[in-house]
Amino acid sequence: MCLTGTHADECPVQLNPQSVVVKYGGSVSVNCSTYVPHKGMGWESSEGGVPMTRDSLTTWRVSELREWGIEPMCFINYNKEQCTVNLPVTIYKTPDSVSISTVNHNGPMMEGNQYELQCDVLNVAPVQNLTVNWYKGKTLVDQTIFTDTIKTPVNKTSKLLIRPDRADDGAQYWCEAKLELGEEGPQPPLTAPSDALSITVYFKPIINETKLPSIVPVFRGYPVVIVCEAEGKPEPTISWSVNTNNIVSETLTITESTPEDLFCIANNSVGITTRRVKVSIQGNYVFLYNF
Repeated sequence: MCLTGTHADECPVQLNPQSVVVKYGGSVSVNCSTYVPHKGMGWESSEGGVPMTRDSLTTWRVSELREWGIEPMCFINYNKEQCTVNLPVTIYKTPDSVSISTVNHNGPMMEGNQYELQCDVLNVAPVQNLTVNWYKGKTLVDQTIFTDTIKTPVNKTSKLLIRPDRADDGAQYWCEAKLELGEEGPQPPLTAPSDALSITVYFKPIINETKLPSIVPVFRGYPVVIVCEAEGKPEPTISWSVNTNNIVSETLTITESTPEDLFCIANNSVGITTRRVKVSIQGNYVFLYNF
């Protein structure tokens, strides 16, 4: 009869602690004790095994644990039979590096286009306890959870799709590798952040309609200066289309002789925005004086 793992409650030994989480190369010490008479107990392990003893306590101890996937077990000879209890061991290693980059793209991003960011986590274990968190500034925007059961260190990649708009110009994206190793592991969980990736977003000009109404009244003999301002990146060039002429300027002076229809044109490398302005010629002022 051999009782292991799930039948540990039938084997009259107790492990303290019942499971361990240890950093690769770190030390570990676990006691196995019994409360019954026996004919010998000890530890079977590929590293740090302990010969059989007639004592009621035996300790598995390793000063520098470097064997991935180690499965030590405490055994006891009891009632003419032997039973064993396995010790769950989790060996972890923090990443050598965590880095963020753009995939197949360099330079400014265009508003409305889709881009892919990549987070590379190098030489981390165990990967089933790894989560990659994605942040924009201080806001968590996505997570990647890994389910691989491999125990040795591996490289992992997480990707994030973004579609930036003008409000994202200058936004900083970064990723974080997080090892959550349970109650026996380090608290708070171990984290390793990447450097921040600051993005530049180019966007089509938007003309300030508040400063440039669509209809401008002009009284004869009283010129009016109108202003066309636009926001865009790269900074747009402002020009006026008057008849067949293009006048490069943010301001334009209009009189009663100005054509009825004008166009403000804001232009940058992303696109062109046009606003039509209608000139409404008014009659002369009439001044009334009371004497």
